[in-house]
Amino acid sequence: MSNPKSLVAIVDDDQRVLESLEELLESAGHTVRAFSSARTLLNSNALSEIDCLITDIGMPRMDGFELQHVMSERRPDLPVILITGRHEIAELPQAKHNWFFRKPFDGQTLLAAIGDALTKKENSP
Repeated sequence: MSNPKSLVAIVDDDQRVLESLEELLESAGHTVRAFSSARTLLNSNALSEIDCLITDIGMPRMDGFELQHVMSERRPDLPVILITGRHEIAELPQAKHNWFFRKPFDGQTLLAAIGDALTKKENSP
């Protein structure tokens, strides 16, 4: 179990996904901030407080890959978990990394990945 004070941000343009992920993460003891777009997150005051980011890939205007790139410049230490419901995206080379989930995914597996991401972040120099 990771630190219950960890702040996990979720970015997804599907309100149902936001609500279900928010419920899942809060039930596991995380503090959650939900955003309906990458821009909303980037324009918020939450950027410096986030311990882990979960973002949908297939979103209008700025997709999850673009958001991951922006975050890697602004917060290189921030773990980013990518999710998508589009199977063709799951086959792209940039989708091939440890923290990638295809919807629908198992909630416990996602929670384990968040715990892993937070542990790696805490243990990095």
